[in-house]
Formats: sequence, structure tokens, C-alpha cells
Amino acid sequence: MFSFLRKRSLEPEYMDDFSEGGVALLEALRHLRRLNRVFGAAGPTMYGVRRLWKLAGKPCRLSILDIGAGSGDVNKRLLKWADRHGIQMSITLVDITWEACAEARELYAGEDRVKIRRADLFQLAEQAEEEAWACADIVTASQFVHHFDEEQLPRVIDAMLSCSRYGVVVNDIHRHWVSWGAVWLMTRLLSKNDYIRHDGPLSVAKGFRSADWKKLKNAMPSARMQYSWRPLFRYCLIARPWRPR
Repeated sequence: MFSFLRKRSLEPEYMDDFSEGGVALLEALRHLRRLNRVFGAAGPTMYGVRRLWKLAGKPCRLSILDIGAGSGDVNKRLLKWADRHGIQMSITLVDITWEACAEARELYAGEDRVKIRRADLFQLAEQAEEEAWACADIVTASQFVHHFDEEQLPRVIDAMLSCSRYGVVVNDIHRHWVSWGAVWLMTRLLSKNDYIRHDGPLSVAKGFRSADWKKLKNAMPSARMQYSWRPLFRYCLIARPWRPR
């Protein structure tokens, strides 16, 4: 019944079509925040950032660059964590769409620690040596890398590493029939938005299993990688350069 989940789907999501968007995409980003709360989407990112922070010696200042951030809602948990530990945190949210940037600006209005930039990851990597904002201690990506196929993934991770000093944290979906069924059901219960109903279950089908991360790890011997399963049906991948910037 769920044989279609054996391999990662190559079908594009509606959100991958940048010629569309507008009001429907703005609504989808708001509804996605509800789903992120239901499925605990911030947890794996928090786990990875905390690990890299400890490996870096628990610095009192920490900068985050969130790629493909959408409205950036998962970062609210990072800010609360930073407050509890007395960490001076700054976060830059990066997305290629104006809709995501608009939603992020509204969500973080009045929060001086959060900046929003509209940019493409690969152009960003080229600017990292020249533009201070294009580089950070930790680069994160939540539900972003599943938009790329197996051949593109090493380039994506390499671009993120080029923008980071301590390492990269990837938070993405476990491709499993339970997660697919849960997402299919919740998208129907919580939203009538076409983006949400189409892209939600599809994002699970485009997600990962352990074998996919192993392939990526073998394809990038120049980086130190470790991955772990996290609730609820997520993976956290931590990648570090052999020589920190």
C-alpha cells in the first residue's frame, strides 16, 4: 500500500514553483506554522544547535543563519533557549520568496535579534567571504533539503558549510508510512489550502531514511557528518568541516 515511499519522490512541490505564490502562499506559510507546532518541528533543530554549541566550547555569543527559513517560526525556540542560558544570539532568516520574507518580518516584528534577507543559498555561499551577514557560527535548514534530489544534496550541504564557522544542522522528515499518514490527516483537518494539502504529504514522500543519509555521508568525505532520528519522525543531520573556519 505504501510502496511509493520506498524511494524518495522526485515530484516537485507547489512551493517549488516560484512563478506562483501570492495570497495562497502567504496563507500556506501561516498554516505551516500550525503543523510545525503539532509535529514538534523545532526539536531537531534545537538538538543540533545545542550539540554544535557545546562542541564549540559553549560560547556566550552565537549567530544562526537559517536557510530556506519560510516564516522562521522554529527559531522562536532557539531564542528562548538562548535567553535561559544567557547567550547573546543573532539570527538571520534567509528565503528566496518574498512571501516567506514578508511573513517572517510580521512574525518577528520588534525582535532586534532577528534579521530577514531574501537570497538564494548558492549565491549566498559565493558572498560568504565578502558579506558578513552571509556567514554565521551555525547554518540551519528545517524542511529544506528534501526539495533537492540525491545528486544535488552534496552541493547543498557544501554551500551551507561554506557559510558556517562551527557547522550545519539539517532538520528534515523521516519518510515513513506513519508520518505520511499523520501529515495527510492533519493537513486535511487543519487547512483547506492547496499548498498545504498537496505539499504536506509530498514532503514526507520526498523525505529521508537512514540509507539516504549514509549515501550523502559517503558522497562527502570532506565533511564530518552524523545523523540521528528525532521525534516526531524527523532526522537531524550535523555536518562539520574538518577544519573549522
